[in-house]
Amino acid sequence: MTESRYRAVKAYENLEWIKSRDARAMRILSEYLEPESRFEEMDIEDTIVVFGSARLLPKDVAEKRLEETKRGGGDVPKAERDLKMSFYYEAARELSFRLTEWSKGLGNGKQRFVVCSGGGPGIMEAANRGASEAKGLNIGLNISLPFEQNDNPYITKRLSLEFHYFFMRKFWFTYLAKAIVVMPGGFGTLDEFMEVVTLVQTLKIKKALPIVLFGKEFWSSVINFQTLIDYGTISPDDVDLFFQTDSVDEAFEYVSQKLLEGGLPEPGPHL
Repeated sequence: MTESRYRAVKAYENLEWIKSRDARAMRILSEYLEPESRFEEMDIEDTIVVFGSARLLPKDVAEKRLEETKRGGGDVPKAERDLKMSFYYEAARELSFRLTEWSKGLGNGKQRFVVCSGGGPGIMEAANRGASEAKGLNIGLNISLPFEQNDNPYITKRLSLEFHYFFMRKFWFTYLAKAIVVMPGGFGTLDEFMEVVTLVQTLKIKKALPIVLFGKEFWSSVINFQTLIDYGTISPDDVDLFFQTDSVDEAFEYVSQKLLEGGLPEPGPHL
């Protein structure tokens, strides 16, 4: 019997092919099936998603950097701005802590309303950190970027996922979400907020989905909703699709009460 000069590689072990254009559909499908299997394994049925900037710092870090900048003659206005913006990091951390404690106290034996973020630093880290400090499971849906975005250390290990495709990542943000909190952020946060509110406005998302837009001063400077109304590009009642606040107490009460209205919603996606 003649011995083969090489052994053929199974298609699913052929990384050269898996990474090729021809296998794109396989890669997309894997970003649906692999997260789904992990969520089933960890009994995740609903999430509360927190969006926001990757650039914001914890208050103690921002305070230390401001002191160092003043001593070293650096960019003091930037360091002062970073300290001011750290309010939102701490707000996301506290809100996630309180929502996690609340969800754990529902006492129905299920993993309900698990905090989910984009998995990176800044507001994403704050959300995972708060949930972790409340000793709750939490999710990080990271994305591979040209500039490396590492997953933050507070994510539950089995619930730290890495995506290549933005649209698959955003699918998992919205599919299990029962509430969304939007903290100050940049292009990515704007994209996520606008997509979600558009899906709700057009009834592509039919489930009840309370949305909190946190940071009145920031968001009123970034988006002039009244101008959109005045020009007729949105309806006056479109601004009722989300709740604006600067208060962790108000955000917590709004989300928790909306989720409790009429009894707890059934677990699962229900898009």
